Amino acid sequence: MKSIDKFFDISTVLMTVFSSLETIRDEKEIELIYEIDATVPKELKGNAAALSQLLAQILTFVFYNSTQKEIILSLTAPKDFLYEESIFFKIGQNGLAKEKVANFLETSLTKNLELLNGEIIEDEDDPSAIHIGIPFKLNELGKRRYYRLPDMAMLGKKVLLICESQKVAESIRKMFQYFLYEVDVGVAEYKKNGSDMTQYDILLIEDKLITERFEKMISKVQQKLPLKYVILQGSNYTELQNLQIESAHLIKPVMQESIFELIVSLFEQDVKDRSIISKEKKTIVNMDKYIDEVVKKGAEHAIKESKIEQENFKEHEGSDIEEEALNGPVLDIEEGKQNAKRVGLAYAKELKKFLESFDRSDVYFREAVSEKSTWKIKEFCIELEKQAKAIGAQRMSGFADRVSKLFVYDKLDTLPVYTSKYHMELKKLITEIKIYLNSQKR
Repeated sequence: MKSIDKFFDISTVLMTVFSSLETIRDEKEIELIYEIDATVPKELKGNAAALSQLLAQILTFVFYNSTQKEIILSLTAPKDFLYEESIFFKIGQNGLAKEKVANFLETSLTKNLELLNGEIIEDEDDPSAIHIGIPFKLNELGKRRYYRLPDMAMLGKKVLLICESQKVAESIRKMFQYFLYEVDVGVAEYKKNGSDMTQYDILLIEDKLITERFEKMISKVQQKLPLKYVILQGSNYTELQNLQIESAHLIKPVMQESIFELIVSLFEQDVKDRSIISKEKKTIVNMDKYIDEVVKKGAEHAIKESKIEQENFKEHEGSDIEEEALNGPVLDIEEGKQNAKRVGLAYAKELKKFLESFDRSDVYFREAVSEKSTWKIKEFCIELEKQAKAIGAQRMSGFADRVSKLFVYDKLDTLPVYTSKYHMELKKLITEIKIYLNSQKR
């Protein structure tokens, strides 16, 4: 049977699978946790229907045969997802017998694995793990799952997380740490840090742990502090009544995209107002007796790294871009040939494609900057980085990445400086491309 390849959103597939397993999840009282690396692209090309069926089949088998009450499905991908790579799906530490897993993989997954051109991965560290690799194509470079918050002020916050499940808490902690957040989990870490609510920007608590008395305490805290109060809810959530103190709710299963959207929604207005929150320590109310549970504290150097990165950007802002980011070759022919070979294309054809797309694009870039059309500039940089990387134009790829960072660091006022730099860099690259193409005609 021929595979039906279309573009799809991997998050949508995972949520569809999660919903389809609702009956068995409730019956077995199992918590399904998704852990998706930021390297897994948002949009992929492949057979979404076959993938949904395969994942549902695997999870149903695990739910019926495992005694574990918390099942983690992890997704990973290569960091440099150029065009077509394998996504790896793994359910490890599942408590299943190795022989039973091997029999299931060999007898039950053949059809869908063949449709997806997938393969079973042997895991020496965890022999009972269900581990498969499936190749998918990338929609476009801009759909890679590298989350960039729209403002630096949204980075480096501190979270107090109160959750019934240790594994769910650990999964959410990792997602927040991606944005350089410190996360304390449970009362032990809260007490260890002085039982002081003034140090937290976000309080995230699971709905089943909330009491009326607890929320009264939160209300008192919020009268003195701009504390964001977020409620973690199951997929069958109902709207809560105390909307006066609730800042937002987070629905399980939690994914990196959910945390990204949560952060933006919580701090978008603060960024607009540029409000400055005082970090002066003062005891508002003793919360010790209202909070429970435990896990490790996030790394203390996270916020420091964020500040150092911001200072480095400011320090180098006025220097020559060729010295900052463009320290690779103008055109790495060997790298470009390898990239073209991986996708089954001729390198010369890829170079010609770049010329067709970007010859005189410096004029377009200058006009977009002049018009202050941010969406045009963003789309331009995404496509420039994708095609430059494909042909081995390291310096140009670095340039596109550098310009993209101006949006992250709120340095759009410096964009006009980059129009002349792009003109010079483009001229060098086009010269190198033409030299190579002419050499191939001889």
